[in-house]
Amino acid sequence: MKLHELKAAEGSRKERKRKGRGIGSGNGKTAGKGHKGQNARSGGGVRLGFEGGQTPLFRRLPKRGFTNVNRKDYAIVNLDTLNLFEDGTEVTPALLLETGVVSKEKAGIKILAKGNIEKKLTVKAHKFSSTAKEAIEAAGGKTEVI
Repeated sequence: MKLHELKAAEGSRKERKRKGRGIGSGNGKTAGKGHKGQNARSGGGVRLGFEGGQTPLFRRLPKRGFTNVNRKDYAIVNLDTLNLFEDGTEVTPALLLETGVVSKEKAGIKILAKGNIEKKLTVKAHKFSSTAKEAIEAAGGKTEVI
């Protein structure tokens, strides 16, 4: 198949309904809006979440907690993931992004102690869990907070 031979599949393209274009169109006169009432008016209809005057669901449910606007979301890297680097490598956020270990840096990189590390690495990150820091140093590596 070549590009010039491409064709839309049967039934994949549907023509829009032209409303209010005469009685013969099947959608004339009231244009599918019925007779009078709120939804027949221009700008008519109800807002999102409106339940006809009944107390809406979002007001009936209890509210709990709050969202901290200053929260920092860190990209998490576990110790066992760091084993893919060679001995003596300097692991930086740029290297982690480049190798695809993290997809987005977010507010920074945090190293957690899941798994164990066998390589001697110099790890530079924004945060370390205390257990991860101990494990890296026990393996003969260094940690550096940036």
